[in-house]
Amino acid sequence: MIRDLDDKKTTRGRSHSILMENRQKVSITGVQDVDSFDEATVLLVTDMGYITLHGVDLHISKLNLEEGQLIVEGEIIALQYSDADYASGKGSGLLSRIFR
Repeated sequence: MIRDLDDKKTTRGRSHSILMENRQKVSITGVQDVDSFDEATVLLVTDMGYITLHGVDLHISKLNLEEGQLIVEGEIIALQYSDADYASGKGSGLLSRIFR
């Protein structure tokens, strides 16, 4: 369920920030939507593009899309920005995952 970033660029009036505390809690502003989440990965759309959070026992403790705020808690391993092509799965086939 990947969103078109061009449609989302019209709401860039909000500020975007990330605050991580001890790799256990991350607060993100400028969030437009959460595309998917589970205990290992959270994929979200922000005013600045897609962000993928990787970790262990991740859970969303706060989500307010009207204000664009998200708080995720758990053991955070990685935070990655990506463009629409990456998030839609291009370049993420079996061979590209093996040879990363």
